[in-house]
Amino acid sequence: MYKDYNKPIDERVEDLLNKMTLEEKISQMIYSSKAIERLDVPAYNWWNEALHGIGRAGIATVFPQAIGIGASFDQEMVFQVASVISDEARAKYHEFIRKNDRTIFKGLTFWSPNINIFRDPRWGRGQETYGEDPHLTGRLGAAFIKGMQGDDPKYLKTAACAKHYAVHSGPEMLRHQFNAKVSLKDLRETYLPAFKDAVKEGKVEAVMGAYNSVNGEPACASKMLLEDILRKEWKFEGHVVSDCGAIQDIYEYHKFVETAEEAAAIAVKRGCDLNCGRTYESLKKAVEKGLITEEEINTAVRRLLKTRFKLGMFDPDEEVKYASIPFEKNDCEEHRELALEMAHKTIVLLKNEDNLLPLDKDKIKTIAVIGPNADNIDVLLGNYNGTPSKYVTALEGIRNAVGEDVKVYYSQGCDLVSTRDNYWGTPATHGFSEAVSYAERSDVVIMCLGISPRIEGEEGAAYLNTDYKGDRPNLDLPGMQEQLLKEIHKTGKPIILALFNGSPITINWAQENIPAIVECWYPGEEGGTALADVIFGKYNPAGRLPITFVKSVDQLPPFTDYSMKGRTYRYMQEEPLYPFGYGLSYSNFEYSGLKLDPQVVDIEELKEVEVKITVKNISNIAGEEVVQLYIKDIKSSVKVPKYELKGFKRIYLEPQESKSIEFTITPRQLSLINEEGRCVLEPGEFKIYVGGQQPDERSKILTGKEVLSVVLNVKGEKVLEVEY
Repeated sequence: MYKDYNKPIDERVEDLLNKMTLEEKISQMIYSSKAIERLDVPAYNWWNEALHGIGRAGIATVFPQAIGIGASFDQEMVFQVASVISDEARAKYHEFIRKNDRTIFKGLTFWSPNINIFRDPRWGRGQETYGEDPHLTGRLGAAFIKGMQGDDPKYLKTAACAKHYAVHSGPEMLRHQFNAKVSLKDLRETYLPAFKDAVKEGKVEAVMGAYNSVNGEPACASKMLLEDILRKEWKFEGHVVSDCGAIQDIYEYHKFVETAEEAAAIAVKRGCDLNCGRTYESLKKAVEKGLITEEEINTAVRRLLKTRFKLGMFDPDEEVKYASIPFEKNDCEEHRELALEMAHKTIVLLKNEDNLLPLDKDKIKTIAVIGPNADNIDVLLGNYNGTPSKYVTALEGIRNAVGEDVKVYYSQGCDLVSTRDNYWGTPATHGFSEAVSYAERSDVVIMCLGISPRIEGEEGAAYLNTDYKGDRPNLDLPGMQEQLLKEIHKTGKPIILALFNGSPITINWAQENIPAIVECWYPGEEGGTALADVIFGKYNPAGRLPITFVKSVDQLPPFTDYSMKGRTYRYMQEEPLYPFGYGLSYSNFEYSGLKLDPQVVDIEELKEVEVKITVKNISNIAGEEVVQLYIKDIKSSVKVPKYELKGFKRIYLEPQESKSIEFTITPRQLSLINEEGRCVLEPGEFKIYVGGQQPDERSKILTGKEVLSVVLNVKGEKVLEVEY
């Protein structure tokens, strides 16, 4: 009966489950699930990646890294990108199946997106996230999940997975044994909202548990996280998978239990259904020892089978509309164009003194492109990436843009990280003289500096940074890069600094001395084209920083401190180098007419508050603006953020064009999380800010622009509990 696709999925799952032996059930709870030939259940590998394109499965469209996607502040574009990624996923999967290839990274269950909060810029995996803000992360995460999972009422296009649940953001060196101590207030105010959005709005099919413990419980065996919040409070019905090796960590490093059987049993009983690892092979012994029952195992297998049925894996291709996506859809020209469009939207213009940018190609005869990231494919791809069939580095993009009429010199200048003489005695400054000579002969210099996935990333992946397992002990430009920049600056030639990185860099000297700075992140296969389009004015940049750029690590709390005190724009008191939400444009925008409806309301009558504002492009250049809404609780009974992002819209305006923008503020967005972790709405005053940036002094200094504000008065005597 389980093969009858006309039957309800729950009935089919139950029928197949009842036909399986205990050993067969356990075999389905390990990521590399074995075939059950007597029941026509094919082997399946659950481990697949799609962070910014199909990863580790051959040729695929490579979009900008997730942190760059965060900088787009564009939910609609994120949905489009995820829809294309899932198109390629289906195209690849069905072609692989036709070739009887069921190996790792070639399935339909994707362990993306990473919606952890980038709370500390030293974390090597922060590049995989959408940044430091819970609201931005939640909005973009939900959009990505919807694009991945499709809109068919019966079948999932792919199964997305929200990771790493929860309170996970380094240090990488300690991740297998670290216990993240977090208050109930910070837990619900910062670390959980994006996961709730993924579950409640995104309807995500899977959640991945983190390596670390949270308040003394391993995340993959946490009663609070998995039972109380995920299953009971949020009513999550999908499956939970462990991070790879995390079940082994429960007994080997966390010492939460003593044996593999105990670790496997408690993880399954608490709600972790699938093991990326081999520890669940101990479940047979765990049953024999009375640590877990077969019925408890059935609960986990039931969830896993349901996901496979929802993906149509037991049904004829003609019944599953996504099975008809042709292999030729993968890496097609249409997807390459979208990769370029996404790369455009990720770029953040950090500085543009005297309007040096955009450059006029007709007035330039020679350009020097200098730096270790100028012709480096690594900095296009980030981590958890696929392989592009072709790619455009910064150097190639600039050459393509100017054509044969402009001479383009190129020099690496220095290595990415080296500061010492090499084995043969060659000094780290060996390339300086060539770079300076080319700069002297050029009308303008484009410096391509930064870091790379060889320096920042996951434990074991950043092979040039093994001492810190991919985290960064400081945020400075590595190697001799800043010295190179200073030498080129001495030539007196105008310099454009293009940064390639997945996390903030402390470029204090550059901010003071270099006239134009462009943040490129890891921009994907068309990154060089996107950078050139911005430099030469074919595209008007409008990206915004999804994370605060601090001036120094001295402004940060200890890396292992998970309290939000002093962290991110929401709690940081010191002046940053560049604020969250900041970014410049070649256009100028004017805000007017900020209104609330209602502006005064009784707390027991409050349902929604409508916010309206008019935005006008007052320049002669068409461009995009990211309209941002922040809320400040003026009279809260407990410590709350300075203000918080609660709405954003990316809009396009022709020269002199105006648009009326509307936001809706809900009671939940006006509520606070108290020390007991309860979500409550208090009477009081709330300042509503709307503008193209956050309402801080640093943004005002950098842009010279004000953010409009108005006070919302919520009257009453009661404090109301609001659904979290």
